[in-house]
Amino acid sequence: MTEPAQGEPEQGESAKEEPPLAKSSQGDGTISWSSLLSEAIGRFGRANVENPEGSARRIVEAATGLGPAELALSLEQQATIRGVAQFDAMVARRLKGEPLQYVVGSWGFRHLDLLVDKRVLIPRPETEEIVQWGLEELARCALSGSIEPLVTDLGTGSGAIGLSVLTEVQQAQVWMSDASEEALAVCRANLAALGRAGVRGRIVSGSWFEALPDVLLGAIDLIITNPPYVAERDELPPVVADWEPEQALVSGPLGTEDVHHLITSSPRWLRADGAIVVEMAPDQVDVMCRLAANYFEEVEAKVDLSGRQRGVVARFPRRLHL
Repeated sequence: MTEPAQGEPEQGESAKEEPPLAKSSQGDGTISWSSLLSEAIGRFGRANVENPEGSARRIVEAATGLGPAELALSLEQQATIRGVAQFDAMVARRLKGEPLQYVVGSWGFRHLDLLVDKRVLIPRPETEEIVQWGLEELARCALSGSIEPLVTDLGTGSGAIGLSVLTEVQQAQVWMSDASEEALAVCRANLAALGRAGVRGRIVSGSWFEALPDVLLGAIDLIITNPPYVAERDELPPVVADWEPEQALVSGPLGTEDVHHLITSSPRWLRADGAIVVEMAPDQVDVMCRLAANYFEEVEAKVDLSGRQRGVVARFPRRLHL
């Protein structure tokens, strides 16, 4: 999971329910999308929703099915009855504090537009950087002759990491696992939307390495993962704690339980020149680097675009742990 800091989803404070937009509730095709957009911006502003204009515009895009450029040319068109109903429902959900990503039902991640809902974590910018670090490791492996890299995305959730690798590395074979069947249903839907690239993806159910077949032992080029790393005692912002799945957020009393397991168990699954890339909280990186040094020849702490430590890359598993 990603710590709710940089790239945190927009959050609106809980607000008193307002009636549906007066004109739109008629559903008689006499109001333009421009008028609905303006009225929603006003309602979000009065309710102290963060970035009211951005929220309103994304909701109008979802209700119309239009992208930003198309919407700009279509704002004066009359809204349909169905479109108004969808719009009113999404505005009401946003006013109750539901994250915008869940309200509109999809969110951009690198080159993908992913289905997201309360069954999975919301994709965040920090995890896009985790993918980039993984791609750099695959480029290194390619130089040593690994033309069709084998990758595992453990705890895949929506599939954001694994599906990004599938689309950005043409020959990659990617195994995606999760212990949550609800999350895997979302991942399957996103995999199906990839088209031809999705043929190289496999989705399996299970907790961490238990989900993988023994045939992958010692054969994986890259393990890349965004596991839970929140401690049970940690307080999360309401926008996260009230809406996102707890099992994808909280690891245990310390918060490092899952990260520790992934680092110490990964060497036997990796090729001799393989690597693991793990996202974690900034205050966990130094400790996990020291742990990884017992299991890998090379260990690197990675810093995100905000200048905070965000992950660990460990390369070349030590043979004594294979």
